[in-house]
Formats: sequence, structure tokens, C-alpha cells
Amino acid sequence: MADASSRATVLVTGAAGRTGQIVYRKLKERSDQFIARGLVRTEESKEKIGGADDILLADIRDAERIVPAVHGIDALIILTSAVPKMKPGFDPSKGGRPEFYFEEGLYPEQVDWIGQKNQIDAAKAAGVKHIVLVGSMGGTNLNHPLNSLGNGNILVWKRKAEQYLAESGVPYTIIRAGGLLDKDGGLRELLVGKDDELLLTETKTIPRADVAEVCIQALLIDEAKSKAFDLASKPEGAGTPTKDFKSLFSQATARF
Repeated sequence: MADASSRATVLVTGAAGRTGQIVYRKLKERSDQFIARGLVRTEESKEKIGGADDILLADIRDAERIVPAVHGIDALIILTSAVPKMKPGFDPSKGGRPEFYFEEGLYPEQVDWIGQKNQIDAAKAAGVKHIVLVGSMGGTNLNHPLNSLGNGNILVWKRKAEQYLAESGVPYTIIRAGGLLDKDGGLRELLVGKDDELLLTETKTIPRADVAEVCIQALLIDEAKSKAFDLASKPEGAGTPTKDFKSLFSQATARF
């Protein structure tokens, strides 16, 4: 194993989320390259992912609480996101659409904007060398259906945080993922795009495991720095599974 000085210490926030767990696990598996840390909001979340000492507890809405978590890290991967909940009483057999809400204090404005701004500010003050932020495709369209979920305007606030990061002066990679699939990674050809063009195609989804891998590759490959791109995949079996991430990142040209 390489000594600690040659390994990058990486903090994954939102480490108990479905994509966050995969990123945290992948970093732990590559202990020759990375020292992994996770950040979660509750003790329950910490236990859910194994309760190790490298899982820190903090609420990203509280700027002071984040400071110790980013101390001494080289890179930050932001996977925190507000989560809409379905209102009780929805009966799928009756047709119609379920209604969603956000818990008080956990709206996208507080989590995806203020919470991410707090993380970016703390990381910048701590001298972090690279921030990877996972957002979502759809942000160019104010009328995107995701914005109406629980009246949260989630893509609007995510985009505001992305812009803040792009202007922060910290080297960054902004990954706007397509619809997330709970499928195996490493089996598909990955596609990068910009300005939501991929949403007009048949290929607008991607396995979470592939998003997680792209997060980690972005830390290793300079071509990913100071770029923002949409990310999706071809169906399994169509195309050639992506192995050359340098060439993938080279296809991305937009800074925001």
C-alpha cells in the first residue's frame, strides 16, 4: 500500500445516499490511491453504511459543522440532495399521479443551494484541490417536471450551486447525471453532452455505479478539471463499454 502522503484524502458527502454509498465503497476499495471519508447527517445513516470511524456526522445546512469534516482533505465529492417524499394516501390502482412534498427545512433551497454553498465555501477555505459535484440533467428547462415536485424547484437550486462552484476559483468537475438506474456499472458506453441535448435522445439514463466511477476518475484525470457536462449511457450491449476516461472527459468542452 502506498504511504499516506501519496494518497488523496477524499470526503464524500451524502455518503448514505444510493450513489454516495457506491462512491464511498469504491474509494475504500482503492486504498492504494485514496483515503476515504464519508459525511452523513444522522447516526442512523452512519450505521446504515457500516458506522466506521471515517464516517463523520454533520448537517450541511450548518456551515460551522462542516469545517472539521473538510479539514485535511484533498478532494470533495458532493452527493447531497434534497429528497422529495410521497404524500401518504396515494393509490396507484386509481390512476393519477402521486403528490410529493419536502420535509420542513429540507427543501432544495436549503439542501441543494445553501448546503452545497456551505460545503464549497468550507472546502475552499480549507485549501481543497478539487471539488466534484453531482447534479442532474434538466436544469436548462425551468418547466422541467422535477421542478414542480413538492414546489421545490430542485433543478433551479442545483444549478445555482453549480454556477457558484464554477465561479469559486476551486478546480471543479460538475457531472449532470441523467436518470439514475440501479444497475451494474462498467458494462455500458458512456456519453457526455451539454445543455440537456441528451434529454432529446433515447439515451438519457445511466447506472449509479457508472456515475460513481466517473466521480472517482475525475479526481485522477486532469482533463476532467474545470468542466461541466451531462452524463448518460447507451443501453447495455449497445456500443463499447467505456474504459478510456481521459478520452471521455476530453469530449466535454463546457465550463458550465
